Amino acid sequence: MVRTDSLPGQAQASPPGVSGGLPVLGHIAEFMRVPLDVIERGYAEQGPVFTFSLAGRQVVTMLGPEYHRFFFAQTDGPLSIRKAYPYFVRMFDQEFYFFGGPEEYLRQRALVLPRFQGRQLDSYVAVMAAQTRQLMDRLGDSGEFDLVQELGPLVMHIAAHAFLGPDISQRITGFFAEFRRFSAGMDPVLPGWLPLPHLLRSRRARDRLRIRLQELIDERRRQPADPPDFLQTLCEATYSDGGRIPDLVRINLILMIIWAGHETTTGHVSWALIDLLRHPRELDRVRAEQREVLGGAPPASIREINEMRLLDRAVHETERLHPVAFILARIADQAFEVDGYRVSEGTMILLSPAVAHRLPGVYPEPGEYRPDRFLEDPRGMRDLIGFGGGIHRCLGVHFAYLEMKVILTLLLQRYQLELVDPDPQPIPGQKTKWPQSPCRVRYQALAAASAPA
Repeated sequence: MVRTDSLPGQAQASPPGVSGGLPVLGHIAEFMRVPLDVIERGYAEQGPVFTFSLAGRQVVTMLGPEYHRFFFAQTDGPLSIRKAYPYFVRMFDQEFYFFGGPEEYLRQRALVLPRFQGRQLDSYVAVMAAQTRQLMDRLGDSGEFDLVQELGPLVMHIAAHAFLGPDISQRITGFFAEFRRFSAGMDPVLPGWLPLPHLLRSRRARDRLRIRLQELIDERRRQPADPPDFLQTLCEATYSDGGRIPDLVRINLILMIIWAGHETTTGHVSWALIDLLRHPRELDRVRAEQREVLGGAPPASIREINEMRLLDRAVHETERLHPVAFILARIADQAFEVDGYRVSEGTMILLSPAVAHRLPGVYPEPGEYRPDRFLEDPRGMRDLIGFGGGIHRCLGVHFAYLEMKVILTLLLQRYQLELVDPDPQPIPGQKTKWPQSPCRVRYQALAAASAPA
């Protein structure tokens, strides 16, 4: 049971602790190196609620759907998202998005949410398909490529084209590399005031991106796009109460959407292709579904994408097995009780999609790739937290699912693919869990692959 109204004298003990750790430093050295080992050991020793220490800070981890629902429901109340991610404040702005408190979060969220719904979302299919075809035209009919090195820029180009306009690649040279430098500021461990090279590069990249985006906004005001696209709509927007939106808010929203989409979708789509190539039976089923729904034509609408239900289950099964955001965090703004234990104010609260998605009591045969598990038990898909949950769930989650399915469909329609590196592993340490390079795929156009020798 989880409750926030603990009475004096009750629930005095903290949740049970994880073995290991050092005096003063606690588990910080191990957690920085292999964070999931600490969490998996805690679950094995203590069950779904346990604690460990990071250099004097108490960290309570909660695993399982009931705890996840509490975590998301109490965000912006007893649990603070702002205090849990100080590096986001450094990367963006003190008052930006969910850092400015629940009211400011809702005001800014309302500016962009309509662009990820319904007809607007349908309009992005053509952009996703066109950018993927450009990649395939550049790759040609046969060869090898590294998944992250090719799909990362593709995901970035799709987002930039969809949200900033079709000529953005020509307008901002080195767009992908600049965003990679900006992303280096996502350091959850080291203090942001340290003059470390990766933190300095991130700040400089952020400043350059802000200047370039301000120039785009100014130009759109002088020469509006007709019909209006995402950027034009954002340039002209006001708050729902008629209040003026500072341009820094517009710029940070654009940065966040493109950065967050690239950071998560690159890993998810890479793992999704890896999973299919590792499981030929499921790959054959996905190809057969494509032929049945599309008849060899490229996907042209959300309706067609949504008809490929096996592909949807495959993408979600990859999210279960390989969530790239492997830890989600909050800070307790007040004490609360969980399972008879007291969690003190100031405690860090963690969820771990990477561990929670493999709990045997929630997902039978948790290590197996079985997309049809969601056909057998649809609740399992609803309980996935790879894109967060509650009101702070990733705004672009439906864009991301759509993008992954368009990319996978076009690649599988054109190529016979096989893994050159048969056992890809996630990037170690605290970084987003993309497949670690080299993670190469050999490809050959299907017509050439089926031709007689």
